[in-house]
Amino acid sequence: MQSAKKQAYSQINQTIMKKVYSEIKPIVIVIISISFFLINFSSCNQQSDSKIQMEKITVMQSSVSLGDPHIVIDNMDQLSIVFSVYEALVKQDKKGKYQASIAENWEVGNDNRSWTFNLRKGVRFHNGDILCADDVIASLNRVLDPSLGGAFGTGGVYISYLGETTFKAIDNLTVSIVTKEPMADLLDLLSVMPISPESEIHKLPNEYCGSGPYKISELTPTKTILKEFEGYWGKSPEAKELYWIAERSSEKRVSALLEGQADFISGISLQDKERIIKDGRAKVHEIGNSLCIIFMLNSQKGACKDRRVRQALNYAIDQEKIIAKIKDGDAKPLNGYQTAVHFGYNEETATYPYDPEKAKNLLAEAGYKDGLKLVFDIPAVMPNEAPELAEMLVDYYNQVGISVDIVVHEDRAAYADMVRAKKINDACCFDSSPGSTYRILREKISSKYYGPWWQGYENEEVNSLIEKAERTFSYTERQNIYKELYTFIRDDAPWIFLYSPNKYRGLGASISDWKPSKNGMLLFN
Repeated sequence: MQSAKKQAYSQINQTIMKKVYSEIKPIVIVIISISFFLINFSSCNQQSDSKIQMEKITVMQSSVSLGDPHIVIDNMDQLSIVFSVYEALVKQDKKGKYQASIAENWEVGNDNRSWTFNLRKGVRFHNGDILCADDVIASLNRVLDPSLGGAFGTGGVYISYLGETTFKAIDNLTVSIVTKEPMADLLDLLSVMPISPESEIHKLPNEYCGSGPYKISELTPTKTILKEFEGYWGKSPEAKELYWIAERSSEKRVSALLEGQADFISGISLQDKERIIKDGRAKVHEIGNSLCIIFMLNSQKGACKDRRVRQALNYAIDQEKIIAKIKDGDAKPLNGYQTAVHFGYNEETATYPYDPEKAKNLLAEAGYKDGLKLVFDIPAVMPNEAPELAEMLVDYYNQVGISVDIVVHEDRAAYADMVRAKKINDACCFDSSPGSTYRILREKISSKYYGPWWQGYENEEVNSLIEKAERTFSYTERQNIYKELYTFIRDDAPWIFLYSPNKYRGLGASISDWKPSKNGMLLFN
């Protein structure tokens, strides 16, 4: 009897369990499927969000010297190495806006002169020292040391901006910078002033110690090897080692890229670009470029003091034909004193059209109906095309009644000193390269500051707008002032506006998703 009851209960339980299982089976399957999906999705996300660090990246360019990191440097190849080893208080992002670096944040006082920078805690230099305010002050003081000198006439340029500025350590991690006058674009300057530990500054420029993602491993005239700094405060860089190799021949640089011996190369000509594209084993990117090829006009004395003469010199030339002959078409005509990478560039400003009749009429209005004789100074190099360029200008100006004699200067450093001393004839060929709009305006345009490369151009309205920009801390408002200035200066023509050469960087097959920065610097963190 008991056995029969147990058997009956067992059958009932089995029936119930089968029914329950049949009802919950779909729910169990859904739960398991969702679990697997979430695990896989998380895994995919982790893989896509993190890059696999490369063992080594090789960069080949014409020179790999760091030089003295505290002098004025506008060469992007050199700056790319310097800022792999060093960091400044702030840095530019890929869109050109300023972001925190070893300064975690900053603020400007109500007087628009007093800046306070709060340093990032725990930043370690390559020698083991921990960043403090004294390191920043010692580095900035060295930048302003009059004995430091500079390349091609740039010695003392930073002193002209910050010579009367005070630097003070409020505490171990807070730096006060007080400028003599409001300087809304101060970050333009500070972003290219590398910070070194105070204990190592006396070793510059023979030994280098920064806080950047890479430290010096080997340094020779033809090779600079950087190794990942394990104590870096930020994210790991894209490669454990960077090999910077000097190769002056662009043809050999291209061959190295195509054969997989280099991951990045710079200094690519139009012919190099076409060779890489045709080969197909590597890629080419156009990079940001602040270089302007110009003739600065002597507005202190002579015919070029007259705005109409300056304008005539621009109307009398055909930019497109000059670019076609001198650069094989591989350049952009200038519509003013900047390129598209500059803050406040105004793309709506028109270039000077080729109009020889208008040039003749302007010359006649200025009193030169029967002709004009001018003398232009040019360097033999930098820009290397200066002699050929001058030859073309002579032909164009002959057609409108201007006779131009050319004086060639073989010593480029002495040429820069002559230009800085304002001892040019009627015009001088120059390669204007600062990436900072503020620096161009103060060093070359404003008559208030008597800047190093200023050649006598005076316009009180221009000076007034530059001063207004200096006191305008709103990014958008200052940008609008610079755009207004841009068109105004173009019309006033203190320079003969020619072109900005296109610049390229070659990428090897191992580099897939790299994007160039706005200013053309090559960084791997």
